[in-house]
Amino acid sequence: MNIPTLKRDWKAYYDAIANRPPRKTILTALAAFKESGIAIDLGCGDGRDTVEMLRHDWAVLAIDRELDAITRLLARPNINTLQLTTQVASFEELQLPQSVNLINASFSLPFCSTSAFPNLWNKIFNSLVTGGRFCGHLFGNRDSWGDSELVNCFTRSQVETLLKPYAIELLEEEEHPGKTPLGEDRDWHIFHIVARKK
Repeated sequence: MNIPTLKRDWKAYYDAIANRPPRKTILTALAAFKESGIAIDLGCGDGRDTVEMLRHDWAVLAIDRELDAITRLLARPNINTLQLTTQVASFEELQLPQSVNLINASFSLPFCSTSAFPNLWNKIFNSLVTGGRFCGHLFGNRDSWGDSELVNCFTRSQVETLLKPYAIELLEEEEHPGKTPLGEDRDWHIFHIVARKK
């Protein structure tokens, strides 16, 4: 089984997922708002979700620890760069602005170190205004990448505990064997989340 490492080939990953559509979680969250606001895209990658937020006239801070990700995002055609701010930073050193309406973290939070995750999760909550939304993904405890010390995985009960300060608008659990975008065998166990801060 291939387990992710900090030396993962992110260039190959970005190449493999190029031009994919925005994820269901960000589409669900955006549809729940009556008007646009301020958003953060944590671990934005090449910007598939960032672009959708910009298309809906949101002001977006897109953050990724990989410079190549930010470079690819900025190279996308037809994006409103006046509404976009970018930052290269790891989750462990991240400082988040206050009074944010939406924080998106698609398939990125599992790669925050286990020691830093509780602090990051608190920062996300504190950054959101009341009524603001978090959307994104967490890996489940039966995900095969859970064998890596670099990946955070949670039981459903633990996910529900993390979401107690929120009103859950979407919580779907997905579990099946499959492959990664790079063709690696993997047992997927994922939680798809949209939650509104109470």
